[in-house]
Amino acid sequence: MTAFEAVPWAAGALDAEAERLIFERSSPGRRASSFPDGDGLPEVDLEQALPAGVRRTAPVGLPEVSERDLVRHYTRLAHRNYAVDLGFYPLGSCTMKYNPKVAEAAAALPGFARLHPAQPAEQVQGALELLARLEHALCELTGLAAATFQPAAGAHGELTGLLIIRAHHEARNDPRRRVVIPDAAHGTNPASVRLAGFEVTTVASSPEGLVDLTSLEKALDTDVAAFMITNPNTLGLFERNIARVAELVHGVGGQLYYDGANFNAILGKARPGDMGFDVVHLNLHKTFATPHGGGGPGAGPLVVAEHLVDFLPAPVVVREGPGGSGGTQGGPPEEAFYRWDGDRPRSIGRVHGWNGNFGILVRAFAYLLANGGDGLRGVAERAVLNANYLLERLSAAYQLGYPSRPVMHEFVLSARRQKSQGARGLDIAKGLIDKGFHPPTVYFPLIVEEALMVEPTETESLETLDSFAEAMLEIAAQAETDAHPLHQAPVTAPVGRVDEARAARQLVARWHPPSEPDQAGSDPADEGPPDKPTW
Repeated sequence: MTAFEAVPWAAGALDAEAERLIFERSSPGRRASSFPDGDGLPEVDLEQALPAGVRRTAPVGLPEVSERDLVRHYTRLAHRNYAVDLGFYPLGSCTMKYNPKVAEAAAALPGFARLHPAQPAEQVQGALELLARLEHALCELTGLAAATFQPAAGAHGELTGLLIIRAHHEARNDPRRRVVIPDAAHGTNPASVRLAGFEVTTVASSPEGLVDLTSLEKALDTDVAAFMITNPNTLGLFERNIARVAELVHGVGGQLYYDGANFNAILGKARPGDMGFDVVHLNLHKTFATPHGGGGPGAGPLVVAEHLVDFLPAPVVVREGPGGSGGTQGGPPEEAFYRWDGDRPRSIGRVHGWNGNFGILVRAFAYLLANGGDGLRGVAERAVLNANYLLERLSAAYQLGYPSRPVMHEFVLSARRQKSQGARGLDIAKGLIDKGFHPPTVYFPLIVEEALMVEPTETESLETLDSFAEAMLEIAAQAETDAHPLHQAPVTAPVGRVDEARAARQLVARWHPPSEPDQAGSDPADEGPPDKPTW
């Protein structure tokens, strides 16, 4: 099956002009739902019940459509969306992989799906046991001591980890003001550093694409609170000098922070705690097969070394009973009682309204149980194998961002050669849409010119990888002969090439009617649906 056959819109099966706005489908008097006539209920005088300032002077301009038209309209729109259940997402760093449906089935079990976060502990023992067992598994995989599930996503986990590091230094009467990051760091790293109240110091990468130890040594002093890094790094390379990095950071009293975005590359093969890391955040929505994309929800649990446990956000799950000792391990589950422990004097406090996105945690736990230790090691092995296979197929046509090999789970190509022929990295990405593939990450990391960052993940088949490689090679060949058609790509998708510069300067993110209000304070939406909506 070709990519065109696999993704209907890429083959032009849906006419981009066929779907009208829901306002254009409106017909007076049509309804998608109705309400009882209110027999027996007392009438309410709205003029007396509502102040004049909050009452509309005219009906709100909503479309009037039947249920059939409403459902069909949004179903057709949904079919235009690309999704991981439809095709390949080679997004470097984002780890957009297929999610097994067994995890969805587990999260949908009524005993989990119908819980309320405020229920007493004695009513939710199964849920608390799941959290305790998931914490134990994450501690085993990372080589660290304890975890919190409150962070709602990876960047939230970063902020939480940095706040814990700040609390650790302040508890020792050693406030520090700087956090060091590599020049290839994820964009959330410097943002989290600033939110946590620190200053950012950036260190360069070596010609091999690893942390430059000389630059790191120059950046370190007793004012450094932490060094943030992911391993493998953002170029897809394993930091083989990580033990020396840990020695240098700890030598000035700093903490070593592990950005877990790339954890799937070493899952079950190596542990951050054994490398010297003190704090690890994990993106469950990347590593352990939970929904990713479209805004979440995610989960970014934080795992810490023993000396940082007391600073974790409260409350935490503890186990009472045989083998419990207030922790989360030991003894048969049926003999234990689990409870929330909020008596944590050194805790940084809550970072979430409740205790994380529980449904995502259930999915992650199901994924862990379904794979087991050997299966998790296989995840890392296949992710690395797929990345190196795909790189080998593409390396003759595209330059490698950094020359080091082998790569781990992802790699960064450079479209410098294609740019000299008239096709930028963006053109290549848009051309892939016409061939039925979601584009890879482009222009990141910033240290690679015309970067194309590719992560095949462990879930894609050989056939899919070959189809993607052929598409990339066809685009490279096209750039050598006539790159101009690539400037118009995509031409088969519902939305064509967008003027990025204009969109950045004249962004319109809210629908509004074409007419302006006649007088101050009136609402244009009161005028009813327009003949031709504008955006």
